[in-house]
Amino acid sequence: MDIKGFQFSAVEAAIKKPGRKDLALIYSEVPATACAVFTTNAVKAAPVLLSRQRISSGCARVLIVNSGNANACTGEQGMLAATETSRLVAEGFGIAEETVQVASTGVIGVQMPMERVRDGIPTAINALATGTLAEVAEAIMTTDTFPKMAVRRVAAGTTEYTIAGIAKGAGMIMPNMATMLSFIVTDAAVDGPFLQQTFREAINNSFNIISVDGDTSTNDTCLIMANGMAKNPLILPGTPEAAAFVQSLQDVLLSLAQQIVKDGEGATKFVEIRVTGAATDPEAKLAAMAIANSSLVKTAFFGQDANWGRIFAAVGYSGATVDQTRLSLSFDDVVMAKNGIFAGNDAEARGTEVLKKKEFTVRVDLGVGCGTATVFTSDLSHEYVTINADYRT
Repeated sequence: MDIKGFQFSAVEAAIKKPGRKDLALIYSEVPATACAVFTTNAVKAAPVLLSRQRISSGCARVLIVNSGNANACTGEQGMLAATETSRLVAEGFGIAEETVQVASTGVIGVQMPMERVRDGIPTAINALATGTLAEVAEAIMTTDTFPKMAVRRVAAGTTEYTIAGIAKGAGMIMPNMATMLSFIVTDAAVDGPFLQQTFREAINNSFNIISVDGDTSTNDTCLIMANGMAKNPLILPGTPEAAAFVQSLQDVLLSLAQQIVKDGEGATKFVEIRVTGAATDPEAKLAAMAIANSSLVKTAFFGQDANWGRIFAAVGYSGATVDQTRLSLSFDDVVMAKNGIFAGNDAEARGTEVLKKKEFTVRVDLGVGCGTATVFTSDLSHEYVTINADYRT
């Protein structure tokens, strides 16, 4: 995969335990236009605090990311560790420290083993010549069962540019921009303010419409770097080139977001929830997210129990405007209830068959307006409890 002007590496630093790559670099050979969105959690990890301050410049050269240790709730020592990490990277490349972004994921409340980071950084820099973005995707995994990547190639006049992204996340997922990290690189030349606006909109239509367990992490970070090395004409708002960029970026982020849901901790189902007929779009999203986050609904999905009443209950407490005499619900194309009334035992039998599938759609019509929303979620299984009960051991 050719992304002009970017280099990648991933090495084993034994940050949590030996035997796997857990320290990675994404390096742009030239200063890149950059922006990022971070967790809205009031408890923020040290790398989030540091990177959020630096990204305001709109420029970045390199990202260093580790798995196995979140460097969250680690106080002054944690901030010193994040700062030292960025300084060592900057010295290794001979660049300004302010152009280094830092990200971490893993166990909260454990101090970063800096002696291992210090040893790992030179190794990671030396590995850039042969590293790949796919290796970085593997290095940032924690409870993920597979690496998450998406790539789009886009024609721009006589040139072509690439947008490539990776993500990690399987639990602690309900980003409010979960534990979620995502890094996007493109060799396109993009106007800075336009990139920032487009990136935030793409996040709202991807990572902000998913939920695995309703939790928001201390470390959520979504970062994009555009280095212009494809030599395309600068992408500006209001042009056909801008429309193509927006669509391609949205495709990359939505693919990554859906992969996170499909890899939800212990998940056996991938569920699309479509809400229509709400008073407004925001109210539709309130209803959809209430369904996506309901433990009772999600366990019913796991048990293949067509318990539509739990879904109506979630809609009722969501905060959306509801008239229960107008509520309708379907599993795929099977109508389970219409105008607030159960469609009968035959519908329940056919609905149960829908829930046996690995992927299905829940459609809810509130019947009070024109607002719509779509979100994606997973079921909640015994395995989810096992994974999170044993996470630190």
